[in-house]
Amino acid sequence: MNAYRADEPLWAAVDAAITDGAETAFSFLERLVAAPSVVGHEQEAQDIVAAELARLGFEVSRLDVPEQTAAAAPGGVAQAPYAGRGNVLGRINPGRSPSLLLNGHVDVVPAEAELWTSDPYTPVRADGWLTGRGAGDMKGGFAMGLLAVAALREVRPAALAGELSFLSVIEEECTGNGTLAAGNAGVLGDAVVVLEPTDLSLLLGGVGVLWIEIEIAGVPAHAESADRAVNPVHSVPAILRALAEFENEINAIGDPVFGQVARPYNVNVGTVTAGDWASSVPGRARLRVRVGFPRHWTPDEAFDRARAAVLKTDDPWLAEHPPTVQPVGFRAEGYLLDDDHPLASAMARAHEAAHGTAPPRGVLGATTDARFYLNQFARPALCYGPASRHIHAIDEGVELASIVAGARTLARFIPAFFATEAQS
Repeated sequence: MNAYRADEPLWAAVDAAITDGAETAFSFLERLVAAPSVVGHEQEAQDIVAAELARLGFEVSRLDVPEQTAAAAPGGVAQAPYAGRGNVLGRINPGRSPSLLLNGHVDVVPAEAELWTSDPYTPVRADGWLTGRGAGDMKGGFAMGLLAVAALREVRPAALAGELSFLSVIEEECTGNGTLAAGNAGVLGDAVVVLEPTDLSLLLGGVGVLWIEIEIAGVPAHAESADRAVNPVHSVPAILRALAEFENEINAIGDPVFGQVARPYNVNVGTVTAGDWASSVPGRARLRVRVGFPRHWTPDEAFDRARAAVLKTDDPWLAEHPPTVQPVGFRAEGYLLDDDHPLASAMARAHEAAHGTAPPRGVLGATTDARFYLNQFARPALCYGPASRHIHAIDEGVELASIVAGARTLARFIPAFFATEAQS
């Protein structure tokens, strides 16, 4: 912290630039939230990101996501064709060493619009929060990261002494294939900060995550003869019981790293669909399920165990007509950055210099794209971002003050990273 104290007037000027630039960052965030970037429809939002990166002096390029990225784990099963969809990359000082990469995902989960207080893609500011789908997860992180960069370019341009990249990716919410494709193409850094919403804490690890689809076959018919047909919906409770038992078994497996997480391995039934007419017996029922699993399992092992659990149901119809199970999205490995890694220590020092207290550090019973940098590319990565509420839920939002606070941390971390790495 003494190194920061030595330049207190300079940091005061940086903080003033962040404060002055906050409204511009919030306006950018509003435009980004207003672009409904659900999977398969990300490009309007990507155009907004590209324009903002260019305005801030980044060299901007587009990166394709090759179809083969989805061929096998750790890639996820693709959700839509990749033609016409892709990542956006901005770079300052390309090719210069050391290099730092800021990563964010532009895709958002769907919104049950009729349940929201207002239209989910019309951003609303109230009581210090900006509400809208994706505001928290994680478009607020884009605003935070670029606000810090804008202040540094205004007050301390020479502090951006290495290559600073900003990568906006697709499909983080379902596969991670955007980040994986970029990494495969060599878009990496000596270190990576993923701007996920962390309430200004350091997120260092996550569990494995698998998506599966379970299909139950029935015997369709007119409702008049439903008593002589087989409605697959009647077997859904047996599948739910099997999944609940599987979840209990997984959570009995100990991992000290996740000791502070009450239930790290949730098995969540996200969608249940069957039939298309009230007077028809449906021919099949489908459940899409998210499975959290321990770090020492591979995605293939998690799939085999989940499938075996589903096939152990106590339903007589399913015993004779086993459901089919297939992967349909995430095949994500668990990951962890050591608590005492220099990247974590450097970010903690920057946060403390900006705010006077050390940030919390922890892990999460979920996943982020940080896993690829650690597992596939041997690059240190952590998540740090603003405070959010109701992510993946109704009236999602981001706290505007935390965007400013997080930008103050990043504005200290980025110059210190370049200076320290240049000397090592």
